[in-house]
Amino acid sequence: MKRKIIDIDEEKCTGCGLCIPDCPEGALQIIDGKARLVSDLFCDGLGACIGTCPEGAISVIEREAVPYDEKAVMATIVPQGKAVIRAHLEHLLGHGEEGLYRQAVEYLTANGIPIPEHKTAGTPTACPGSAAMSFPREHAGDREGAARAESELRQWPIQLKLLNPGAPYFDDADLLISGDCVPFAYADFHREFLQDKIVIMFCPKLDTDVDGYITKLAAILSQHTVRSITVLHMEVPCCSGVRYVVDEALKRSGKEMPVTEHTITVQGRAEEGSKVRRRTPPGRQGCR
Repeated sequence: MKRKIIDIDEEKCTGCGLCIPDCPEGALQIIDGKARLVSDLFCDGLGACIGTCPEGAISVIEREAVPYDEKAVMATIVPQGKAVIRAHLEHLLGHGEEGLYRQAVEYLTANGIPIPEHKTAGTPTACPGSAAMSFPREHAGDREGAARAESELRQWPIQLKLLNPGAPYFDDADLLISGDCVPFAYADFHREFLQDKIVIMFCPKLDTDVDGYITKLAAILSQHTVRSITVLHMEVPCCSGVRYVVDEALKRSGKEMPVTEHTITVQGRAEEGSKVRRRTPPGRQGCR
């Protein structure tokens, strides 16, 4: 069957092992100095391990894989103790996997294993990408008289799935490549990031054709002179896949150019990430 599953870039992986504790299912091991996916059977494809990889070596892809087996996973998790069982249950609920959660609870009940107290539906869970949160805001009073902000959008469409790689607005463009949720979280998105840029948007978790996105973005970079790329993504682990798509597209296109990365918190703050990982070589202007 074709399903979402973890993929590890061996060239980026340093074997630090930071991803291992975030995979209580036991799908990851350090072998020969690299993190390896040792069993498709144990990988749920939800990406809990992505956020702790300092090298961005882990991503979620869709490929042929044997079905995930919750009961086999529970047999691996239970010997690790109550805290790991609790983290796994909250992980499933945090991603809305109620069916797998029920299977896990049934396994524990059938084997006479106490179900540890854990956060259930309606409370924040172990996965920050899916947890329900609210942020009370102070009202700024009557804003009717305030100046109306103007849109900085310069082209249409904006979704990567709908974009034509040959569109002329990519010529001599500064690209803004953003996760779908960013403009909703960051109030000054138009003024601080979108101004004078061509925007490309997608969701690395919910959009299934990630490889197709890499191919299309690589085509855009290959066909046009692009001056720079700004990457925006949310702080939740799954959204870091935006940077992965950009890096892979640069590799496929054989291009090098400035890339600036910013992380947006779920409370709407901008934090600058790794800046200009790929520099323009001397004597070259942009991407040709």
